[in-house]
Amino acid sequence: MKIDFKGNHFPKSVILYAVFFYVRYGVSYRDLKEIMAERGVEIDHATLNRWVVKFSPLIAANAQARKKPTAVSWRMDETYIKVRGEWTYLYRAVDREGETLDFMLSKRRDTGAARRFFKRAVGTNGVPDRIAIDKSGANLAGLQSLNVILKFTGAGQIISIFQSKYLNNIVEQDHRFIKRITRPMLGFKAFHSAAATLAGIETAHMIRKGQLAQTGIPAFKQFAALAA
Repeated sequence: MKIDFKGNHFPKSVILYAVFFYVRYGVSYRDLKEIMAERGVEIDHATLNRWVVKFSPLIAANAQARKKPTAVSWRMDETYIKVRGEWTYLYRAVDREGETLDFMLSKRRDTGAARRFFKRAVGTNGVPDRIAIDKSGANLAGLQSLNVILKFTGAGQIISIFQSKYLNNIVEQDHRFIKRITRPMLGFKAFHSAAATLAGIETAHMIRKGQLAQTGIPAFKQFAALAA
């Protein structure tokens, strides 16, 4: 999907540079404003925020559509993200090689949220052979609910479920990059902006892991190509 940049007062290249720098390097909007000023672009915090919130989800959607195939053995876990002073839950899944599968920010950590996440991940990546989760009863119930849907819709495949803390070390380690980037951002003020920004961070992380292109292509060029 080609992203429309018409109506903006700045060139597409400037917008993409600002968005990429913010979601890849973990800076505050004040820092980003100074970085852009050093490059001759005077721009306020609100505009930078608007760019990140508007364009990050669109670029992330293109990244999901264009990423390399992933393995059929998954690891799923959730981590905590603070929004307006309250904890929310970032559901994340990677394959056995640590490649990003999908992610979803949720206000709740319950069976319904887990089911929505698994349905989303399967819709994006196909039905896996197996999924490893932690000892969470909500995650287990959500995955079992998905298996019921698969059984009665004629999908012909049921997902094997493994509950193991050890198997989930891969996804728990992968959380660290996301947390490192969000820490300097000084917190999120609204749920929708948090979800949008996290989509951009996850996309930058996928590029970092080589999920979108052959090695040797600069990360920013890969990010910018997702807007074409």
